[in-house]
Amino acid sequence: MLRRSHRWFALVIVALTALTGCATSSQQDQVRQANLAREQFKQYPQTQPFFDNAYGYAVFPSVGKGGFWVGGAYGKGVVYRQGSPVSAAELKQVSVGLTFGGQAFSEIVFFKDKTAYDRFMQGQVELGAQASATALTEGASAQTGTSGTSASASNRQSRAYYVNGLTVFTHAKGGLMVEAALAGQQFSPASW
Repeated sequence: MLRRSHRWFALVIVALTALTGCATSSQQDQVRQANLAREQFKQYPQTQPFFDNAYGYAVFPSVGKGGFWVGGAYGKGVVYRQGSPVSAAELKQVSVGLTFGGQAFSEIVFFKDKTAYDRFMQGQVELGAQASATALTEGASAQTGTSGTSASASNRQSRAYYVNGLTVFTHAKGGLMVEAALAGQQFSPASW
C-alpha cells in the first residue's frame, strides 16, 4: 500500500511540473512572470487596500495542484518588499484525503508588517485553517478563514482580512479539482 502511495505521489509531482509549465530558469524571467501576475491581481478592487498598505507580498504566477487521493501543489514565485523584488520563493503543499483532478492558479500572499515578512523569509510560514484565502474570479468570489466562509456571485465583494499578519488571494487559471482534504501550504525563500 505504501509503495502504491509513493508511485501516486511521483505521478502527482510529474503532473504538477507539467501544470506549472516547468520551472523558470532565470531571475529575470521569474520577475517578469511575477510582475504580470501582480498586475492581474491589481485589477481586483479587493486587493487594492493590501497593495496600498502591506509591508510586502509574495507572488506565485503559476501554482500547479493535482492529485488522486494523495495530492500536492508546487509553484515558484517572487517576494516583494515595499514594491521591489527581493527574493525568489517556493510554495509546496501535500494533502491526503478526497482529492481528484488538477488545476493551475496564481496566488499572492500579503504581509501586513515586517514581523510577518520576516517569518515568511525565515521559512516559518505554513498556511492552514488559520489563514484567510480569497478566490478571485471575474464574476464571483469566495472567502474562507477562521471566522467562517462567504461567497458572492455579483458585484458584491468578499471581505479579505489579515490573520496572523497574512492574507492570501488566488486566481484560477484552469483545470477542475474536487478536494475535501486538509492541507497546509509551506513557503520558503529560494535562490534565483
